[in-house]
Amino acid sequence: MLSPIQVLCSDITTLSLEPEPFASYTEADIISTVEFNHNGELLATGDKGGRVVIFQREPETKTEPFSQGEYNVYSTFQSHEPEFDYLKSLEIEEKINKIRWLPQQNAAHFLLSTNDKTIKLWKVSERDKRPEGYNLKDEEGRIKDISTVTSLQVPVLKPMDLMVEVSPRRVFANAHTYHVNSISVNSDYETYMSADDLRINLWHLDITDRSFNIVDIKPANMEDLTEVITAAEFHPHHCNLFVYSSSKGTLRLCDMREAALCDKHSKLFEEPEDPSAHSFFSEIISSVSDVKFSHSGRYLLTRDYLTAKVWDLNMERKPLETYQVHDYLRSKLCSLYENDCIFDKFRVCLERLRQCHHDRSLQQLLPHVRPEHQARRDLGSVEGEQQTPGRPQAEEGLLRRRKAPQGRHQRGQPGLYQEDPPHGMAPY
Repeated sequence: MLSPIQVLCSDITTLSLEPEPFASYTEADIISTVEFNHNGELLATGDKGGRVVIFQREPETKTEPFSQGEYNVYSTFQSHEPEFDYLKSLEIEEKINKIRWLPQQNAAHFLLSTNDKTIKLWKVSERDKRPEGYNLKDEEGRIKDISTVTSLQVPVLKPMDLMVEVSPRRVFANAHTYHVNSISVNSDYETYMSADDLRINLWHLDITDRSFNIVDIKPANMEDLTEVITAAEFHPHHCNLFVYSSSKGTLRLCDMREAALCDKHSKLFEEPEDPSAHSFFSEIISSVSDVKFSHSGRYLLTRDYLTAKVWDLNMERKPLETYQVHDYLRSKLCSLYENDCIFDKFRVCLERLRQCHHDRSLQQLLPHVRPEHQARRDLGSVEGEQQTPGRPQAEEGLLRRRKAPQGRHQRGQPGLYQEDPPHGMAPY
């Protein structure tokens, strides 16, 4: 069995759960991305070999009441293969850059996976019964001679061992000139966007041969290029809003209702640089590697090399909170630059019920970062790729759920369970 924290470590093989010597691991076994589905029951990991491994959470039992946090292998499939671009004479590696789950609509699960160029939609379903007793087919599936059929029978479904089937449903290709770094599913559940270094495209999940370019920052002369797109994310509730980050440390909030091409942003989030703290490495470490909306859509959580920041959509001039994640590395930036570790990218995410952050540091650990104000709830987890699901034990300072009184309308329908926001703040 594999614990969620073990899954987040990048040196864990995705093919074997048994301890093996590190020498037996190959470059293809290194995990490149992880993603929980919306209820935390499934965890998908992608590796540098183009494989996707899906883990399923172990249900809690009477004999093992604390086994809910353990995950077992549910399915494994090859998502991408190495390709070669003959026009540009470039090799396209099979490494999985991003995985995104679609909200579950029926018994099957759907997920998007992408490498540098091609995005694929996969269907994951279970089958524990098989049909038998066909009139025109024999047991091996071959068509019978009609003249030999003397009686008719009703086909029946017979139980069989549980089988998990993974099948490709869509392939979205030939739309990105540069490497894809982000994919994000829209709240309308019909569209999603994919971002590369200079462009963001909007796709419909049912249309594979056409996409719409909604952001294009490529200059007429590439010598004038000053920044690239590093991440993009849809708003969790408003399907017309999205945000993207850049290598200059800026965030741009765009509204697709304003124009077909969102070359002009609605809001620009940028923290003024302190001249006294400027150095040769300032531009490198200020590059935003990931951005996420809070669950309410009111706040943004960003990650650069040394800090995690919380932004309010109503305050563009500076972040609400800044958390020092790797502050001890400030004196070692020169060494990190020489071995290229300063260009490593770290991801960020939010937990719903936690009051602390997690981060996958350079040592592949998950240190906690607690908010300074106990009144501020759930700023999320800054972990390697995704959070560990599950309801934590009630702690002092955490918000308690309460039942809204019947007949009183308080930010929701009467009778529904609501959460009190911290005093003076909107809920996350």
